[in-house]
Amino acid sequence: MAKIAVSEGYRHVGIVFWQLVLSGAILGAICAARRLPPRWDAQAMRFYTGIALIGTLLPNGASYEAARHLPAGWLSITLSMVPLFAFPIALAWGIDRFHWPRFLGLMLGLVGVTFLALPVQAWLTGDAELGAVTLAMAVWLPLALVAPALYALEGNVVARFGTGGMDPVQLLFGASVVGALLALPATLATGTWIDPRPPWGAPDAAIVVASAVHALVYASYVWMVGRAGAVFAAQVSYLVTGFGVIWAMLLLGESYGAGFWIAMACMFAGLFLVQPRAREGDPLR
Repeated sequence: MAKIAVSEGYRHVGIVFWQLVLSGAILGAICAARRLPPRWDAQAMRFYTGIALIGTLLPNGASYEAARHLPAGWLSITLSMVPLFAFPIALAWGIDRFHWPRFLGLMLGLVGVTFLALPVQAWLTGDAELGAVTLAMAVWLPLALVAPALYALEGNVVARFGTGGMDPVQLLFGASVVGALLALPATLATGTWIDPRPPWGAPDAAIVVASAVHALVYASYVWMVGRAGAVFAAQVSYLVTGFGVIWAMLLLGESYGAGFWIAMACMFAGLFLVQPRAREGDPLR
């Protein structure tokens, strides 16, 4: 959806604003149906602002900008770095302990990113033009890694500080409202405002679909992590990467070379080693 959303000139700040507005409308309707009004006290506002910044505004903005320059499959693979980034953050904060298998998993993830950036297919085929294109795209890989790094930070923030006693839908609705208020002036200042009036095209439909998916899946994810624990959260990374690559191939007609598949194998191996074990998967409070 990110690749389609930026395909006709829409830019990241404007897209993120409307994503927050639409997600907020969906989450607000769910809150109203459940008779669960959001809190607006100082503690809640701190949680809303933090989640809005590190969970949507900054990572989604980086992802949409990276989507202008990278294949969708590359973006899907970089998102599998979330658990790999989460491990060193958890170590630094004293949330987790050092384990050699997890360290090896982190190293495999870095090897995967390296293979993604290297023109392996060009080396195998001797295609100098393909090699130049691959290296030109690789320049944007650090921007694509901003999102998984921030999602990893967000997960550790929730693990350490909880959700402030709020329901996931309640928390994410408040974060959407605060995020939209923060994004609006940035949208106007950068000239990336998107006119919501018709005619609408594929990018507009992609923004609507992405907003609905973001609202429902994100809330469901937080809800399930709170009950099933961190083990389940690690499994989701496999699904996000796998389905992201499949949809990129089916919807966008993308195809990949040897380096991509080696990178994906390294990422999956790294995820297997880094994921929490059952004894560590206690539900969040």
